Amino acid sequence: MCKESSTMRTLTVKIRVSQQEKESLKKFQQKTTEKSLSNYLRKQGLQKPITVLYRNESADDFLREMISLKKQLSGIGNNFNQAVHKLHTLDHIPEFRNWIIEQQALQQQVIAAIEQIRNRIHQLYEQWLQK
Repeated sequence: MCKESSTMRTLTVKIRVSQQEKESLKKFQQKTTEKSLSNYLRKQGLQKPITVLYRNESADDFLREMISLKKQLSGIGNNFNQAVHKLHTLDHIPEFRNWIIEQQALQQQVIAAIEQIRNRIHQLYEQWLQK
């Protein structure tokens, strides 16, 4: 496909900047949705709209803590499952039989709560990633 003649760019405009200025321009460009520095500078120079990405750092901190909590909850759930599984080996002893049944009910509640928390953390993660 051939571009229309009105959108073909055949002229160049050159400017000189220092290394520090170029790095500064690159940092500004990286905070936008523009993929290249030239597109960013072109839009900036022609006063066209530029979409700036915004990151809420306090939300990022919260997200890191929630991901850590999610890992801890998974570990707790796994440990709890292993403990209940080991108790099943003792179900031939009558005193443990009732206690094991109670622990199974508690296990299901804990697993359900952990799964709800994990799902909510995942939802928050998706929102912050702006997907």
